[in-house]
Amino acid sequence: MALLNSVVSWVMKKRIHQIELFMKYPHEVQSEWLRKLLNVARNTEWGKKYGFKSLTTPEQFQQRVPINDYETIKSEINRLRKGEQNILWPSEIKWFAKSSGTTDDKSKFIPVSQEALEECHFKGGKDLLSIYCNNQPETKLFDGKAIAMGGSHQIMEVNNELYYQGDLSAILIQNLPGWVEFLRTPNLSIALMDEWESKIEMMAQATIQHDVTNISGVPSWTLLLFKRILEMTSKKNLLEVWPNFELFIHGGVNFSPYQEQFYQLLPSSKINYLETYNASEGFFGIQDRRKADDMLLMLDYGIYYEFIPVDKLSSDNPQCLSLWDVDLQTNYAIVITTNAGLWRYLIGDTIQFTSLSPYRIKITGRTKNFINAFGEELIVDNAEKAIAIACARCNATITEFTAAPVYLEGSKKGAHEWFIEFATPPSDLSFFSSILDTALKSLNSDYESKRYHGMLLEEPRIRLLPPGTFYRWLKSKNKLGGQHKVPRLSNDRKYVEEILELLVQN
Repeated sequence: MALLNSVVSWVMKKRIHQIELFMKYPHEVQSEWLRKLLNVARNTEWGKKYGFKSLTTPEQFQQRVPINDYETIKSEINRLRKGEQNILWPSEIKWFAKSSGTTDDKSKFIPVSQEALEECHFKGGKDLLSIYCNNQPETKLFDGKAIAMGGSHQIMEVNNELYYQGDLSAILIQNLPGWVEFLRTPNLSIALMDEWESKIEMMAQATIQHDVTNISGVPSWTLLLFKRILEMTSKKNLLEVWPNFELFIHGGVNFSPYQEQFYQLLPSSKINYLETYNASEGFFGIQDRRKADDMLLMLDYGIYYEFIPVDKLSSDNPQCLSLWDVDLQTNYAIVITTNAGLWRYLIGDTIQFTSLSPYRIKITGRTKNFINAFGEELIVDNAEKAIAIACARCNATITEFTAAPVYLEGSKKGAHEWFIEFATPPSDLSFFSSILDTALKSLNSDYESKRYHGMLLEEPRIRLLPPGTFYRWLKSKNKLGGQHKVPRLSNDRKYVEEILELLVQN
């Protein structure tokens, strides 16, 4: 294993030179990828419809091809799922990443081409290891086993041909090269189970037998595994089970609300935490600096990027910017064109640029995950930072939270109602609410103005939830698993009313 560790680390580091090239020449790399994508897809149904052969510049591309979301291309995706090909992309599409984005009832099925698997998702996985090995030259990562908190997939048969749909993580695990299986645990029969409660139990039983050095997954679901392992082994922390553990790779949700719990379960300053931005639609970003709160935008994965300022998103013809036109500290909605046939596709995430040389980003929320019932324009980034501040001041830790508006009614003023499940509750809930309110004011001037003298918005209302409430809510919606997340903010009360109903039933 020591020899394997040395060889793999050396191979990974060779990629660093290529990463440095796109960091140095980002605009040229992006322009070249747009030309490649248009050329490859010129004879597809969409290529002919929009005349890809005659498109030579980003400006022409923007003028001729409309911005799309899932609803506008759902009919084409449904045709692909029925076995038709050469619609959006020329190579055969047999895999579909099932994505809910939030806990909404509807699922999206994102096409995944072989090119997207190899040039984007797998390349991203290798790059995060390359970056980690480059930053941590003494790593022993490959001396032990890796755990991936993956989902499941299903097989469909259409006209005697097999097609697959499921969580992106399951698709990646299923398609990994054989040698990777030697480095990971548990085996595929457990890793791809679709019943999440049994899966946690089986994963815990299987993985405590190995020397695990790293794990990747959504923080909330990873914590479930960690806690079950400690229950089984009667150990105080994870390092008593896996003494050589050194890396947690996380993504999908903001890590800061879970940070303190991980520090308690992995009590060592030598543990590294690495954030990635890997969605069903593509692999977009990797944290390339230790203890940074942003990620390097990966520019050579077969994806061409555009960005819409969030305040222009609702206009009939929103302004769409190329990479070289963006500014720092502006909220943008991401538009992507990919090597799986997503053309000018609005993925629903919002980001800010923290650096323009090289291009680094941080995720700020969702285009549909905010509260703006009173003109306060509260985004997820504001909420998570404020919660972290309140927890730090009150020595509290949370498991999950969501917030929704309380609407104006008669002489009653509006407010935000926060449903919070604490791991360690604050001793004074009123003080916690006050700190949360003050933090939100400091982070969002629109919220501050609506809270002025309590004229429109009252102080946040905190509702403590019993342990396991969010888990039971997700389970009631058949939404257990790594891809499913508790929505941090909602502009209506649909989710919180469901939670309240669940509490009454229990």
